[in-house]
Amino acid sequence: MRKSKILSAAVLALLLTATTYTAGTVSTAAKTNTAAVKNVNTENMEFTEAYVKEIGKMSYFWGWPMVNMHNRYIISSQNTSIGLQGGTVPTAPLNYLSMFHDYVDPGGRVVACPNQDVVYGQSMMSLDKDAVIVQVPDFKGRFWVYQIVNQRTDSIAELGSMYNSKPGFYMITGPDWKGTVPKEVIKVFHSDTKIAYAIPRIFMNDTAEDKKDIQEFINKIDIYPLSEFDGKVKERSWADLPILSAPATQGSSEVKWVDPAKFADELPVILQDVPPLAGEENLYATMKSVLEVIKNNPKLKEAFTQGAVEADKELVTPLFQFSNYGIKLKNNWTTTNNGADFGTDYYTRTAAAKSNIFINKAAETKYFYQDFDSNKERLNGSNKYTVTFPKGQIPPVNGFWSLTLYNSEHFFEPNEINRYSLGTKNKDLKYNRDGSLTLYVQSEKPSKDKESNWLPAPKNGEFSLYIRAYWPKEVISNGQWTPPAVIKAK
Repeated sequence: MRKSKILSAAVLALLLTATTYTAGTVSTAAKTNTAAVKNVNTENMEFTEAYVKEIGKMSYFWGWPMVNMHNRYIISSQNTSIGLQGGTVPTAPLNYLSMFHDYVDPGGRVVACPNQDVVYGQSMMSLDKDAVIVQVPDFKGRFWVYQIVNQRTDSIAELGSMYNSKPGFYMITGPDWKGTVPKEVIKVFHSDTKIAYAIPRIFMNDTAEDKKDIQEFINKIDIYPLSEFDGKVKERSWADLPILSAPATQGSSEVKWVDPAKFADELPVILQDVPPLAGEENLYATMKSVLEVIKNNPKLKEAFTQGAVEADKELVTPLFQFSNYGIKLKNNWTTTNNGADFGTDYYTRTAAAKSNIFINKAAETKYFYQDFDSNKERLNGSNKYTVTFPKGQIPPVNGFWSLTLYNSEHFFEPNEINRYSLGTKNKDLKYNRDGSLTLYVQSEKPSKDKESNWLPAPKNGEFSLYIRAYWPKEVISNGQWTPPAVIKAK
């Protein structure tokens, strides 16, 4: 991972001194100092406003993904029935699943960077209440993966086509679960946090026939509390979900899940609910010592909150742009290698959560991000572009691939043909005479012979391109294959 030009030296120093580690292994210094720091008595301690403000910055950057998950959990805890909120978002009570029966609705604003290659579902879990059962039908060769993450957004399960997972029942347990695993359960996955989140993804071709055929599979997907398990497969027609009322819209951007003004009151809950990783004990002790002092000191609490406000503006917000993080590749593309497996890579964890939360593990999906054309000029709808994959060089995958366009808010831009991505799902793509494949990225409809390869762009304004390679082959995983340049038409 390249060094950040955004993360301030002061915050970085605090992170490194609070957590001494090398590639996830706790150093001797961290082990030696943990007990001493944990036993610091904060009673009658004096902290300067400058110090508290810097800890506020550090804490906000570190805690942003966990607070994001916490507030999604709070909203989910208010759900009383399974349905589609406003017709655009699948919602359910805690420990239950809700699913689309078709591609994600373009109007949803709950999760940035959705894709229209799969049928999605989502389940927010509270694993202190009960363990949950996860149903996996026999997909008969169709690509599928169930992403299950803890509150840090790290994966806690390997469940999908690439893992050769068998159909049947699986179970997810929380940190303190004690009980008997039913004999019908194939495997148990354990979460180290009480909050966990599941997202089934089932590939679907963009044809009327496949949209009909997939229903028999998705109707046997389900997640529900262990207390309701009877050893029998539950079926539900996801196409018949009721439309539930939706809260007032907050505009064209993603729901604001993290508010720096509330962070000082939310962080103590995070530190209680999310156990420290190996080597993070000193970091936790540092944050807890400051939180203890500011409880009864409004002036210092204001300094802490100001640090969070500045971190939101100066550190977190710039990470919405894909070009500000990740590994640089040829042709101005960037990528990451540790999605949903971030460990103590706080920079990438927060960047991914800010720009496109809930990315899969590298073995499940390889992502390539693009903000620029081949001349390092920002992609803009006022221009026309082409992306040409040479013969035999479309993304090499065992699952599927797609090229998706997102507007400046990382959501779909409305267009006349309701097309937001191109790839494996499109059965009418036209290849060039030499076997190459050219995709046309522009706002204007191209000539008839190019229309099947057209990815509509906004008429004006910046946008980004995004390649997904589900179940990537080794040449993608080891970096031998990278995407072609985005060429601006002259």
